[in-house]
Amino acid sequence: MYAVIATGGKQEKVTKGQQVQVELLGAEAGSEVKFTPVLVVDGSTVLSTKTELSKATVTAKVIGQAAGPKVDGFTYKRRTNQRRRFGHRQKYSLIEITSIAKG
Repeated sequence: MYAVIATGGKQEKVTKGQQVQVELLGAEAGSEVKFTPVLVVDGSTVLSTKTELSKATVTAKVIGQAAGPKVDGFTYKRRTNQRRRFGHRQKYSLIEITSIAKG
């Protein structure tokens, strides 16, 4: 059984017990978060319509936070001695899927 959840403008295929990095959630470590799935597949049964998915839920436990790879950037304007270096490191929430319920 697996489900596809939407979070942070992205979709992620998840199964029970899987750990996933998602966009930063406003939840503390150890708290429980619920997602409404976009698709649920259980063997030959597929739930994909709005009425079927309104009952389905995916619950996850927030494990903590993680940081992605560092991205180095550089901007400049020619002939003006205008240069700027910057770095960015995206933060993610690490969650573990505890259950997928069809409702």
